[in-house]
Amino acid sequence: MRYGVLGPLAVWDAEGRPVRVPEAKVRALLADLLVHGGGPVPADRLIEDLWPSSPPGGSANTLQTKVSQLRRVLGRQRVVREPAGYRLLLADDGRGVRDVRGVRDGRDGRDGRDVNGVRDVNDVVDTVDTVDALEFQELAERARAHREPAVRADLFAAALALWRGPAYADVAESLFARGEITRLEELRLNVVEDHAEARLARGEHTALAAELGTLVGRHPLRERLRMTHMRALYRAGRQGDALRSFQDLRRQLAEELGASPGPEASVLHEAILRQETRLATPAVGSLSCRTNLPTPLTPLIGRREAADRVLARLAPGGNTRLVTLTGLGGVGKTRLAVAAARDASGRFADGVWLVELAGLGATSAPDDIAERVITTLGLCDTAATEPDLDDLVGWLCRAVADRRLLILLDNCEHLVEPVAVLAGALLSAVPAAHLLLTSQEPLDIPGEVVHPVPPLTLPDHTGPRAVAEAGAVELFVQRAAAAAPGFVLDADNAEAVATICRRLDGIPLALELVASRLRTLSPHELAARLDDRFARPDVRVRGLPDRQRTLRGMLDWSWQLLTEDERTVLRRLVVHADGCVMTSAQAVCADAGLGAGRIPDLLSRLVDRSLVVREGDRFRLLESVAAYGAGRLAEAGEETAVRARFVRHCAELAERESERLRGPDQRCGLERLDAETVNLRRALDLAVAQDAAGHAVRLVNAQAWYWFLRGRLTEARRSLRTALAAGGEAAPAARVAARAWLAGIELRTSGAGTSAAPAGEDPTAGVEDPVLRARLQWFVGTGLTGAGRHRAGRRLVEAGLAGARAARDPWGEAAALVELASHAPGEDASAELGAALFVEAGDRWGRLRATRALALAAERGGDGVRAERLHREGLLMAEELGLWTEVVEALIRLGRSALAGGLADRATELYGRALDVSAERAHSAGEIRAEVGLGHAARLRGDLEAAGHHLNRARAKSHASGHADRAEDALAELDPLPRA
Repeated sequence: MRYGVLGPLAVWDAEGRPVRVPEAKVRALLADLLVHGGGPVPADRLIEDLWPSSPPGGSANTLQTKVSQLRRVLGRQRVVREPAGYRLLLADDGRGVRDVRGVRDGRDGRDGRDVNGVRDVNDVVDTVDTVDALEFQELAERARAHREPAVRADLFAAALALWRGPAYADVAESLFARGEITRLEELRLNVVEDHAEARLARGEHTALAAELGTLVGRHPLRERLRMTHMRALYRAGRQGDALRSFQDLRRQLAEELGASPGPEASVLHEAILRQETRLATPAVGSLSCRTNLPTPLTPLIGRREAADRVLARLAPGGNTRLVTLTGLGGVGKTRLAVAAARDASGRFADGVWLVELAGLGATSAPDDIAERVITTLGLCDTAATEPDLDDLVGWLCRAVADRRLLILLDNCEHLVEPVAVLAGALLSAVPAAHLLLTSQEPLDIPGEVVHPVPPLTLPDHTGPRAVAEAGAVELFVQRAAAAAPGFVLDADNAEAVATICRRLDGIPLALELVASRLRTLSPHELAARLDDRFARPDVRVRGLPDRQRTLRGMLDWSWQLLTEDERTVLRRLVVHADGCVMTSAQAVCADAGLGAGRIPDLLSRLVDRSLVVREGDRFRLLESVAAYGAGRLAEAGEETAVRARFVRHCAELAERESERLRGPDQRCGLERLDAETVNLRRALDLAVAQDAAGHAVRLVNAQAWYWFLRGRLTEARRSLRTALAAGGEAAPAARVAARAWLAGIELRTSGAGTSAAPAGEDPTAGVEDPVLRARLQWFVGTGLTGAGRHRAGRRLVEAGLAGARAARDPWGEAAALVELASHAPGEDASAELGAALFVEAGDRWGRLRATRALALAAERGGDGVRAERLHREGLLMAEELGLWTEVVEALIRLGRSALAGGLADRATELYGRALDVSAERAHSAGEIRAEVGLGHAARLRGDLEAAGHHLNRARAKSHASGHADRAEDALAELDPLPRA
């Protein structure tokens, strides 16, 4: 049973079905027992609680009647009578029955034993009963113990989701419940505050600024909540509202309590007044987070010693820097690698990073893999600023040359050759880098240590204790208990369980697939069916090793147990390279014979059978299941049709999300396209392979602006070229648009800018949509300006402005106005209008560009105060969007402003921050400028030795990174200073 007290009183059985508790007094009795947390409640106390003013005649008998009614609903064994009174038996996390008092009176709270090891007499009851209030507290404790803001926020959100309304809503007026209601409500508010702080650390200040206002109004004197709201308001650019909130707190405290705000709130108020940099948005997603490893949903089973051995090989400074975990599909290589990498995270100052390669095609080059690593490390924005970036492997090696990091490349078997090239380059160029790989075969390069991953250990004997010690049995029992609640390993089934594990060779995936069968079969029946199944010749697949035949046979059996519709969904899901959300599954799996409305139920059944894995809102196939499903898809003759639906759906999805990238839903659109990146790449590959140029061009046109915003210019250039070279028919106007996008990208990425847009030509001529054409004229025009072709660039931008106004496109008009104002003194009014249009559109990227233009205009006009304020606003927006080169630019300009005002310490802080962000993002140009700024600040303090140190470092960095122009600047600054 599961009891719900965080809202109206509720009871659910083991299957999650509601259990009706009749009559108000019986429900009040249950609530009273739950309030006491499983402890005994004397009969006299219960009578007084249930009938506080007028106990009935024969009240003891009446109480016994209510107890009997409750027992009929819950089961007699759950409500017991002891000398001290009645009590409700509750349990903890499924490992044994627990007296909840164990937390309060010295019991260990796990198996019912007291501190002397004596087992409680009532522990013989075979129940696992929980209360949602305890689950709430446990989730909150887990969240507080975690360091990662994103994980903390998710756990706090899960805890708050358990609340269905006010605690103990049915008995809220009863005296016996008021203390517990007050306690739970205070716990809830604490978690609300914790959740808000975690979301703030994750960069969600804009949403919090709006959401917390109502809550602060309901609890105006909670200073911690008020301070979180003030920080959110400040980071959202609402400094005035943040200051007014503090004044409201001060007034209410004085009027209601005769008190003043606490010291922390007062310090925050002063910091907001001074606009201290420590209040700025944290670098969400920066390398300070140090890892992107997923949080395991279940404990590592049967692999602890193996994980320790892998960990021992990954010691920094050791001789081993490349470890490859090999083994057949489904054996658990990824799970082991992630566990070992997580254990090693404290050893690598610059992080541990998981790079998933399963979605890359077999024809991928080393640069394609390097691009995936660059994206994972968050270096795209920096890479986009580099000219002539054709050698991504080389750039990656230079970018991380002085870092101590571990990179986990997962699923390398189809990319052995290019992975070997990248691994060799990284290990040669980055002395402190370590690589951990999972693959079905080794790379066979010097320095590689191959670590075979065998199946889980099997039982040698059939006794329950000996059987339970085997890793395969431990995994099977855990999965079986999840599939069939109440299942335990005992003397009656130990031999059958051992037989099952041996028959499946201890292969984790095979064990997980078969465990769900215990819903309908006993262990003995399941073992007998496996013996019969594997004795048949039709499961002996010729040419496969024994263990591979075992897994294939298990997949065959799981397949045959599916209904025809379940098989259809499973085989069609394989076209997704990186999982999918429900809407995508419906779009791809449904057809005339299988309605989209049936897909959710079918997908749920596949999850229950462990053939599909659910992670948040995404559904994924394990690699072995995906490979098996691909064979079944080909066998059904559906490859062409399903791939066509997948490509069409991806094109529609990309077009739909692209529309959100220029408005208030910009962040959501970016996140959705981030999540679908691998699938969109697969769709483009399939469209090209099928000579479907129409869909290929649609895909790249829809993603071009996304690639630009994310700094993935190399991917944009490669993808646009690939689509334009594809065979098949495509609309002429769409091809022209793709060529225009390509011209704008090439102007920003290589010295081929001149050929990208020949002089005197308008590459957008032929684009039929007037809105799109105007935007492309702006995009290509700004590229020309950045390439030094100012006259041609201005001409195209002006044409874009006229086109946007004619088409009544506020976004295009804003973009053109801001660009023109950025390069023409005296165009402040254009910048102001552009900024207003971007604000109206809700586009934060556009607001950032407009703010930069206005700040530069203020600098030119000598209005330093306004320029500084605008640069601060731009800094906040750049941090929120994750545009780290823009963050560096804003910090450097703020540092320059501080220098102009004679504020050496302030300038040192700002330039130091710019240097840190630049170093984390491998932004060498930013590092050079920050070092020069630090040299200026040191000279302003009179510390010529420190000034020379910083400027020499700028000079050295300039030569090492190939930024010769920066070297000249540094040398010029160095002349009056002592050389190192």
